[in-house]
Amino acid sequence: MTVETGLAVPDEGPLRRLLEALEHFLSEIPETDESEGQSPEERAREIARSAAVKAALLSGGLALPPGPLGYATIIPDLVAIWKIQTQMVADMAGTFGKKAFLSREQMLYCLFRHAAAQAMRDIVIRVGERVLIRQPALRIVQQVLRRIGVRITQRLAGGAIARWLPIVGALGVGAYAYYDTGQVADTAIDLFRREIAFEEPPDEGVTA
Repeated sequence: MTVETGLAVPDEGPLRRLLEALEHFLSEIPETDESEGQSPEERAREIARSAAVKAALLSGGLALPPGPLGYATIIPDLVAIWKIQTQMVADMAGTFGKKAFLSREQMLYCLFRHAAAQAMRDIVIRVGERVLIRQPALRIVQQVLRRIGVRITQRLAGGAIARWLPIVGALGVGAYAYYDTGQVADTAIDLFRREIAFEEPPDEGVTA
């Protein structure tokens, strides 16, 4: 499933490459073989545990090489984690019967709500037991990405330090990947178990 994003990313070396990778994951929503079942939340928890373990093992393994060699794995690590997490979100959408409605905005919300909750208020609005998915202007999406970029930069710095502490650093990196994937899973489950509505896009040429 391909979605046009039109996202602009800052020209800041590694951060730019990471945000370009994120743009790719948001524009190419993964397919899923999961179908709606009688116990969608139970199945979603199984998907979450599997994804979290996979993310922890992958991230911890990439962090094992010490020093500069390990530092070179930071970007591949984050990209690989995003790949695991986006597939997890798509599978959860399938098990809740919401895969036909999975959009760029929902994926962005699931991946980063726990890291940039304030920014996500411009994309997802809770109204009782319903969730309203907005189709924000490009300016809003860029603001959200800038806040996410700050979070990514902090994670890059932490990952760089961990690479100089073999074994101990790898355990810490793996544990964080497990935790982070669990946070994404919790957001996705809370979203997909609710009734989802989409805000009508503004008319072209209308100025707020």
